[in-house]
Amino acid sequence: MKIRLDDNGKHLAFAPLTLTRPVGDLRIGILTNAERWQRFSSSIDVFYQTEVYLQDKFNGIENPDITVNAQLIPTKTQMQRIVDLQENERLVHGNNWLAKKGDGSIDVELNEEIVFIEQRWNLFQYNEKALKNDFELLTAGKTSQQLSASNTIIGDVSSIFLEEGARVEAAILNALHGPIYIAANAEIMEGSIVRGPLAMLEHSTLKLGTKVYGATTLGPHCKVGGEVNNVIFQSYSNKGHDGFLGNALIGEWCNLGADTNSSNLKNNYGTITAFSYETNGEVNTETQFMGVCMGDHSKCGINTMFNTATVVGVSSNVFGAEFPAKYIPSFSWGGKEFVPFQFDKAIEYSNNMMARRGLQLTESEIQILRHIADNKK
Repeated sequence: MKIRLDDNGKHLAFAPLTLTRPVGDLRIGILTNAERWQRFSSSIDVFYQTEVYLQDKFNGIENPDITVNAQLIPTKTQMQRIVDLQENERLVHGNNWLAKKGDGSIDVELNEEIVFIEQRWNLFQYNEKALKNDFELLTAGKTSQQLSASNTIIGDVSSIFLEEGARVEAAILNALHGPIYIAANAEIMEGSIVRGPLAMLEHSTLKLGTKVYGATTLGPHCKVGGEVNNVIFQSYSNKGHDGFLGNALIGEWCNLGADTNSSNLKNNYGTITAFSYETNGEVNTETQFMGVCMGDHSKCGINTMFNTATVVGVSSNVFGAEFPAKYIPSFSWGGKEFVPFQFDKAIEYSNNMMARRGLQLTESEIQILRHIADNKK
């Protein structure tokens, strides 16, 4: 079966994360939507309906069997309902369409709770629900590796799942508030304190003495230390040292210097305004907690301080002793003041980081970055 994940015109709503990927490739909970569908059935091939400049890397298809709104973060039962759609049926929830087969001319209402993302901050706001759903999808019918006796467990041990090769020693794991999922070859180092829900994907690491509050997700090959609360790291990103991140979103191939801190609450406890790529200006998010959102390949230096709801674009380098601006465009270099980050240098620095994992930017990835730089997104 060929499933097409449709951005539904919301490409900029989730920027800067979606400047380099379709909505269906965003990680929330444990998985991306593409991974969710592939885990649901090995007979499913996933394609995308997204921006033209992304399509060389993220393949599209003209005539899928079913088109799915990528804003929906489906449960296992909801995926089954979508697969079972009859010809020309369209699954809807209130005013939102969720999936369609054929021309979608026959509306069928889904009368149950859904996880449906509309803005980038929904990713961390709904991460707990998505993580719990994904935990059920990934662990059903499977047996966890046994936890070492060196750990302290609070709550039901059945809510803690270790895939083969996962390593956890001398940690405090509290599963009273949500499950803890540790993928193959991921590691929680000694002295770490975790309150679920937490998801750690393959080869991710919590460094010595890390403090984690749910709902937090470490994508594949991420390294995290210090204190984190309700943060999603997409993949291959590092926050390896002390410092606080809360209600934050970190893309791929990002590096946060030691003692980087991000405010997630205004001093007046008011609702937060944040930069929107859709409006190209500040919008009222109607939420009280929001930390930094950082696009792929961006970095910040030691002791960087981010104001509440700072947005950092793609391939930017932030450093300095003062708070930088709340919106930092892609390919920026500096701190209090910024200059353009030369494209060739940015590619060189990204490849230097990726080489440590035996990887390099592909030509299609370089062209995506060039489009972002040329269009000053």
